Amino acid sequence: MTAIEGVGRPATSRIGGRAASGAGSGFALPSETAAADHASAPAAAQPASLTSMLTLQELGGETVDDRQARRHGQDMLAMLAELQRGLLAGFEDGTTLERLAELAAAVPRATDRRLAAMVSAIMLRVRVELARRQP
Repeated sequence: MTAIEGVGRPATSRIGGRAASGAGSGFALPSETAAADHASAPAAAQPASLTSMLTLQELGGETVDDRQARRHGQDMLAMLAELQRGLLAGFEDGTTLERLAELAAAVPRATDRRLAAMVSAIMLRVRVELARRQP
């Protein structure tokens, strides 16, 4: 078990019951040749996530339609969460249902097929909740 004996670097440390000098262990800076080799590494050695992020930046941002569809989907999810909180609290709020119906009436189309699938799934859930609460 190691104990802290003071502030600063100890002259020697005990490893496995024997004394070891501090010179053989610890942090060491790489030599200049190793740093030069690392700097000249090919671009293929970059992490995949960095390459993916750079590719996305080159392709540009999402379209205006996608931003509107994403925002609309987030608004529908927020209304569904509000509806859920109301049901768990023991009361059903008619204004939440009205706002949810308004959101369901005008859903913008997304150009990204994955985003369109997500918005479609959210819309399905909204329609189910509205259908369950119709008189």
